[in-house]
Amino acid sequence: MLMQAATQDFLAQKRIAVVGVSRDGKHAANLIYRKLRSEGYRVYAVNPQAQTLEGDLAYPDLKSLPETPDGVVIVTRPQVGEQVVQQCAELGIKRVWMHNGMHSLGSSVSPQALEFCRANGITAIPGGCPMMYIQNADFGHRFMRWMQNLSGGLPKQI
Repeated sequence: MLMQAATQDFLAQKRIAVVGVSRDGKHAANLIYRKLRSEGYRVYAVNPQAQTLEGDLAYPDLKSLPETPDGVVIVTRPQVGEQVVQQCAELGIKRVWMHNGMHSLGSSVSPQALEFCRANGITAIPGGCPMMYIQNADFGHRFMRWMQNLSGGLPKQI
């Protein structure tokens, strides 16, 4: 599948869980969570260490959500993402986006999690950020998308 088609399909969904939203509000997961919420998505913050995040209820894991999301954005260490994709398979979630920020921000992409997704029929986007593709993306994220496409930092196929 082409990256462009996968991102369009992911962002066409309306219920999205963001794993890795933090209490300090400064992490990429928080920015993604706020942007999706402001664009009208029904979003769920997932962090086992918090009861509320961004003024909303937080959930310890995907199994605790009040409904099954259509997609999951993973903004955690790769090892945590490996556990998250297993929960996705158990719950029948077929879309996962593993965030990969600019070099200094770290990556949530795990080769093991990607292989697990492929073996279990889950479409996994291995990199980039939903904020680079979402409608009404800010200039900075549009520029990052352009730069990463130019430099080969974003996959063409997933």
